[in-house]
Amino acid sequence: MSLLDRITVDPEICHGAPTVRGTRHTVEMIVELLSADMTADEIVSDYSDLGRDDVLAASEYAVRAKRRTHCDMAIQALLDGGLEY
Repeated sequence: MSLLDRITVDPEICHGAPTVRGTRHTVEMIVELLSADMTADEIVSDYSDLGRDDVLAASEYAVRAKRRTHCDMAIQALLDGGLEY
């Protein structure tokens, strides 16, 4: 099982925001906690329904989403003639 299998998107849960499977904890919330200098262990301690792998999965999901967004922007800029190679 991949860490990313822990992340689900369901329009009926949290308005379709990516969440940790079986919870209403969004990827965004977990990433915000990490960016506020909380460690994965501190997050797991504060949110007993999360495990360390859930925090890692949220982090990996966010990185991949950011990378995908960056690539989409670069492709659009190429299509619009904004980048030269």
